[in-house]
Amino acid sequence: MYKPRPGLVLHLFLSSSRVQKKRAFLTVASIAWGTLALLLLLAFGEGLKISIFTASHGMGSNLAVLWPGTTSLTWQGLPAGRPIQPRIEDVALLRERIPNLVDVSGEIHQWNTVTRGDITSSERIKGVTHGFGEIRNHIPAPGGRFLNPMDEQLRRRVAFLGNKIAEKIFGKENPLGQQFIIDKVPYTVIGVMMPKVTMGNYNGMDEDQIAIPITTFKAQFGNEKLGILVVKPEQPEQMDFVLKEMNNVLGAKYGYNPEDKRVFGTWNTVETFKVTRNMLTGIQIFLGIIGALTLIIGGVGVANIMYAVVKERTKEIGIKMALGARRSWITGPIVLEGLLYTLLGGAVGILMAVAVIFILDRIPTGNNEALNLLGKPTLSLSIGLVSAAILGLIGITAGYFPARRAASINPAETLHYE
Repeated sequence: MYKPRPGLVLHLFLSSSRVQKKRAFLTVASIAWGTLALLLLLAFGEGLKISIFTASHGMGSNLAVLWPGTTSLTWQGLPAGRPIQPRIEDVALLRERIPNLVDVSGEIHQWNTVTRGDITSSERIKGVTHGFGEIRNHIPAPGGRFLNPMDEQLRRRVAFLGNKIAEKIFGKENPLGQQFIIDKVPYTVIGVMMPKVTMGNYNGMDEDQIAIPITTFKAQFGNEKLGILVVKPEQPEQMDFVLKEMNNVLGAKYGYNPEDKRVFGTWNTVETFKVTRNMLTGIQIFLGIIGALTLIIGGVGVANIMYAVVKERTKEIGIKMALGARRSWITGPIVLEGLLYTLLGGAVGILMAVAVIFILDRIPTGNNEALNLLGKPTLSLSIGLVSAAILGLIGITAGYFPARRAASINPAETLHYE
C-alpha cells in the first residue's frame, strides 16, 4: 500500500525539476522575487513607522500646546473679544491646582541680538520654566544640564543651547562654561541639546533656539506674559480632563467661560499621534498588499508547474488509485511538492532581502533630514510572521488545486491517456 514519505516527496520534486528545469527555475525565481518585494516593502514601511514615531516624540510625548487667544462668549457680564494672556505666576498655580499632571511649562519667545567675539546674529531666545526640558525632550549632551529651579529662583544668567545654534556661535569649540552676549548681557552656557529628529514644532526648531530661565527673561526684557503653555498629563487618556481643569482654573482667575474654545488655540499631540498611527498602519497594509500581489504572481507559476506535473503523472496516479490508494495519498505529495517550491523560493527571497537591507543600513544619510525621517528598512518579528503566513498560504493553495484535480482522475480513463 502506498504511503507518502518525505524522502519520496523530495524524489518526486527532484525528478520533476530535472524534467522541467527551466520552468522550475523560473517558478522558484518568481517566488524569490515576490518574497523580496514583500519583505522590502514591509521593511520600508516598518522603518518609516519607527522613524516617524521617534520624530513625533522628539518634541515630547502626550503634550498639549496652547496659544492664548480671545474670548468668543460673554461671561458674567463681560463682553466677548477680550484677550486672555496668562502670566508666569500661572504656571505655579496650574501645578498646584491640577491633579494627574506631570508638569506644565510656560514659554516667552523673542528675537534678540546674540554676540560672541566677531560673531553677531539675531536669534530666537525663549524664556522657559525649569520643567520645560523634561517634557519637551531637551536632553543635554554629556557634561551639561538643563535649567533647574534654582536658576529660575535666582534669575541666573545661564543658557541652554540647541545643538545647531551652539555650533553657529562657538564653532568646533566646547560651549560648556563659556560666555556669550544676549542684548548686551553676558550669559554662561550650562548645556547643549543632544541632536534629535523632530517631525513637528510649534515655534521654530529646538536646535536653533536658546533657552534661558523665564524669570531672567522677565528681568531683562520686562515681559511676563506667556506666549505658550505646554501641558503633559500622567496618562494620555487624562488629557481631556487636564485641559478642562486648566480652563476651570484660569477661567476663574481671568473671567471667561471655561467652555469657550477660542480662548486658547490647542494642539493636542495625543490626538495627532492617533491619526499618525492610523495613517502609518494604513501605509503598511497598502505596501503589504502590493508585496502580496507580487508574491501571488509567483504562486500562479507554482500552480502552473504543478498542473503540468499532474498531467505528466496521470497514468501513474490512475494506477495507484486503481490499486486502492486513498485520496489523501494522491493529494498529499502534490501539495507538499508545491509547498516545497514555494518555500525554496521564499528562502532565496529572504536571503536576498536580508542582504539588501544590510547594505542599505550601512549607507550613511549624513545630515539629510528627509532620509533620516524615512528611516532605515527594518525587519521585525511581525513582518517575518506575516511573510511566512503568506508564503505558506500561497504554497498550499498552489498545490491544492492541482492535487484536487489529480484526485478526481478516473482510473479507467487513464489507460487510454497519452
